[in-house]
Amino acid sequence: MDMEQAVHLGELSLKNPVLTASGTFGYGVEYAAFGDLRSLGGIVVKGLSLEERAGNPGRRIAETPCGMLNSIGLQNMGAGPFVREILPELPWDETPVLANIYAGDEAEFAELAAYLAEQEGIAALEVNISCPNVRAGGACFGQDPHMAASVCAAVRDRAGDKPVILKLTPNVTDVTEIARAVENAGADAISLINTLSGMAVDIRSRRPVLGKVIGGLSGPAIKPVALQAVYRVCREVNIPVIGVGGIASAEDALEFILAGAHAVQVGSASFTDPELAFSMVPRIAELCEELSISSWEEFRGRLETG
Repeated sequence: MDMEQAVHLGELSLKNPVLTASGTFGYGVEYAAFGDLRSLGGIVVKGLSLEERAGNPGRRIAETPCGMLNSIGLQNMGAGPFVREILPELPWDETPVLANIYAGDEAEFAELAAYLAEQEGIAALEVNISCPNVRAGGACFGQDPHMAASVCAAVRDRAGDKPVILKLTPNVTDVTEIARAVENAGADAISLINTLSGMAVDIRSRRPVLGKVIGGLSGPAIKPVALQAVYRVCREVNIPVIGVGGIASAEDALEFILAGAHAVQVGSASFTDPELAFSMVPRIAELCEELSISSWEEFRGRLETG
């Protein structure tokens, strides 16, 4: 008998544990030609701000060994146009659509959360706290437990009945401290990790490769970092965790679930194989049968370390 693949992130129900990662799957509609969007556990759309954002100037992408650097600058059409033009084209009534959001201060986060919480087609909010707090001199929200908790509380207060997921940055001394802070502030779930800070240089031009010098490293190179972060955080919090970072196969996905994650997000791997998220769904089911996994509860977090 086939194992039941459904998972629950608090009040959010997913038909399987495979989601897409924000910034790597467009707004969702761009990938409809490569697979059935309704087959996915959830669609996390490109990060949304209150107003349209042009993004960073100069080169934004650079390949690196086993990964890539990006410095897109959070380019997007704005929440309003997304809701009016894109959301109706997504199968939100069959596959949950999660809105990834970012802002420059708590008030803006709250306003954005309130607007999106009113939209029937939005199932949950994923809060990007790797962005800078413009009122705190550009300090990253996610690098300070007090700022992270404050943003979480502001969003939770305006999100109504929509689940609130905090996406954590790995660019901290102790990610578990941030995780505990947002859990205490009302987060319904946590996703981690976001990209690692990195850069590349050109010795011939003697200039940085990226226009903004520093970017975010993603891809297979960061999988070990993501896996240990998920393992550590799952042992510290009592809310579901979504694993993100370097996941490129069904086997990778099961590693994260064995470490404690309830679900996973497929990110940069979708650039090299746009069908990957779709093909992972049946492959995970096959692996569960091969490995005699009877339920997610029996397998999740059962990593034997002794």
